[in-house]
Amino acid sequence: MKEHVLLTGGLGYVGGRVARHLAESSPYALKLGARRETPAPAWLNDGAVVRLDLLDEATLAEACRGVKHVVHFAALNEIDSGNDPEQALVVNGLGSLKLLRAAIKAGVERFIYFSTAHVYGAPLAGVLTEDTLPRPQHPYAITHRTAEDFVLAAHDKREIQGMVVRLSNGFGAPERAEVNRWTLLANDLCKQAVVERKLVLRSSGLQSRDFITLEDVARAVLHLINLPEHACGDGLFNLGGENAMRILDVAERVAARCEAVLGYRPEVQRPQPAPGEVTPHLDYRVDKLKATGFSLLSDIDGELDATLRLCRGSFGAKH
Repeated sequence: MKEHVLLTGGLGYVGGRVARHLAESSPYALKLGARRETPAPAWLNDGAVVRLDLLDEATLAEACRGVKHVVHFAALNEIDSGNDPEQALVVNGLGSLKLLRAAIKAGVERFIYFSTAHVYGAPLAGVLTEDTLPRPQHPYAITHRTAEDFVLAAHDKREIQGMVVRLSNGFGAPERAEVNRWTLLANDLCKQAVVERKLVLRSSGLQSRDFITLEDVARAVLHLINLPEHACGDGLFNLGGENAMRILDVAERVAARCEAVLGYRPEVQRPQPAPGEVTPHLDYRVDKLKATGFSLLSDIDGELDATLRLCRGSFGAKH
């Protein structure tokens, strides 16, 4: 009999790609937690979509029943968290605690919580390792930090193998176009390239961010699920692409891939930098995860190409 993995947010942006990778590349049977009755995608094979409300202990208990590992992605996103910090604290903080308690009660072996690199502060700058003191500022980051502490405390008390993954900027084609994460930088640029045939930046583009492909995120999840307990250490891992890029560089790369894939190169438009404006150094370190045997593929162009093709098929063009 197959072992079961519960993915909350398994129909969302990052979770959807992770779920599909696990369905196609792992021996596990998946439970995808969803707030509403949702048909199972064709690729789910012998998995199932189960109802899961982070604030409803009955659905949490049922979802965790018979599960060996939980991978927790579900959260209020950064836009909704900023608009309603109290609800963000309820969903991201209390909801995560309730799920953790349900997992412990059900005898789940490993609980992998996906947090955010933004717990380190804003803007992200300098060398950032798991030893860097977190100073979250945005409600999205603050509430994820709250959940982190509960997971790591349970790990330290040996109630469960708790793991916290601080994810940098994951990017790539969503599992399906209806996943509404087209405000994310790379996705927004790919959509602009198809719909507008130009790339308009709202800033000078000199800010640096660390980018990791969703393919590498999915591979990291499977690696962490299978990681021997002795290699889990204190349970805290950064997950990034070792690939700090300026926003302007991302736009230029999208333009180049658009030319290669779709046959035209959109113009990049941006406000001019302010006098003396410079790019702050960013080095998001993932040495700790790599020391456990994980390696990055970093197929950036492949992710951009797939996103451009998805945009072409889903949104068409004005021209």
